Amino acid sequence: MKKNLKGSNKAKEILEIIGFDEITELPMKELMAGFDIIYIEEELNGSDGVIIRGRSKTIIKVDVNIYTTHRKRFVAAHELGHFFLHDKLSFHLDDEKTLSWNRLEELHKRGIQEIEANDFAGELLMPEQAFKNFILRKPFGPNLIRDISERFNTSLTSVIFRMLKINIAPFFVVFISDGIVRYWRKTEDFRCYTNDITKIPPPKFSVAMEYIEANYDFIYTGSEKAQSIEKSTWFKLYDWEEDVEFFEYCIPTKKYKTIISVIWEA
Repeated sequence: MKKNLKGSNKAKEILEIIGFDEITELPMKELMAGFDIIYIEEELNGSDGVIIRGRSKTIIKVDVNIYTTHRKRFVAAHELGHFFLHDKLSFHLDDEKTLSWNRLEELHKRGIQEIEANDFAGELLMPEQAFKNFILRKPFGPNLIRDISERFNTSLTSVIFRMLKINIAPFFVVFISDGIVRYWRKTEDFRCYTNDITKIPPPKFSVAMEYIEANYDFIYTGSEKAQSIEKSTWFKLYDWEEDVEFFEYCIPTKKYKTIISVIWEA
């Protein structure tokens, strides 16, 4: 299947136009002002971002109550993606359902435009070459994900999906909401196979289940974020295989009752 590169290609084009290799140190308000867009942070009462396209001006708003500046930047970049990619959108609201890849069923219901806007945001905030240069020869794990988030001033979730998109290392990602596995993805070189785990709770002995039982509170910090599990927790074992050590790292979001679980071989 041919990949849809519309979002990422447009972001590359915009970086070329402004003459920047990356925009990590550039405030989103200044970036948008360069395209004659008015950027506002205010309380949006249930929405994370909105784009309002008028006859002569466009306004992009981001909810002032979003908990991190990293998340705000991703929301702003997503709305900017709509501006450049979807000129028929005169008024459009985005929330957790359209801004998070762990709700792919909602994204597809709302159309390919949400996926394109997310791809645009990922490339704009984490340009592929700069991204690859930064992670070169660094070991995969929670520390790398955190370091990338801080380096490019964007959210942990967007980092994980960027790593999936670029196929950086062999790993598996599970997206869980309200205690149910909604979707999973893996990189091309991840060779393990799983049973049909969608539409059911995560496995009993998974780290994800620990977080659900803890009501989505953070239960592991520091070096304990990557918890040791057995391969058979998530994946099929053939008769000739021995169970081996894997790691699982979870990012819970208590507000939305979601978990992103990242799993890789030790």
